[in-house]
Amino acid sequence: MRKLVAFEHVTLDGFASSGQGMGFEWTFRAYSEELAAYGQEHIQADFDMAVYGRETYLGMYGYWANLPTADSSAHERAHAEWVNKVDKVVCSTTLESADWHNTRLVTGNLTEEFTRLKAEPGGTIAIYASPKLVHSFIDLALIDEFRLVVHPVVIGSGTPLFHDRSALDLELLESKSFESGAVYLRYRVG
Repeated sequence: MRKLVAFEHVTLDGFASSGQGMGFEWTFRAYSEELAAYGQEHIQADFDMAVYGRETYLGMYGYWANLPTADSSAHERAHAEWVNKVDKVVCSTTLESADWHNTRLVTGNLTEEFTRLKAEPGGTIAIYASPKLVHSFIDLALIDEFRLVVHPVVIGSGTPLFHDRSALDLELLESKSFESGAVYLRYRVG
């Protein structure tokens, strides 16, 4: 059975989005080549399907579908190649279509759709960012792991990774700190 993972960048005070612009501007302070390489080679190495909520999908599509460009970094080029090829799912009740290559739109029953996807052969299914979608998946008990990059920044408000109804027992599987001050934590849902 495939795992479903929430891969999130979070602030020290637990927010996954600032609610400003794309919501992730605070990640740039601690994002480094070391963290980017570790993410590609270790954190995301087993991912073969990306899942997004509507807001994250629109932002990711708008940015990554047009890369790489001549001035893209090596990390951006590698991620653009991967994300443009990988199977993608966007979960939304308001989008009418999902036009990014290899993307399908899920508008209905998340439990039914993701129970079926988890039963198919393949690698790990990963929710990228999309904290409101993560809230729904927590409520439906669909998440098997959290892979978190905690950034050394406090923003005071935004969309938290865990909403006020979240109640989870987590088992730490691994951790790693980076020169930039970011810390990677991988938890299995108990």
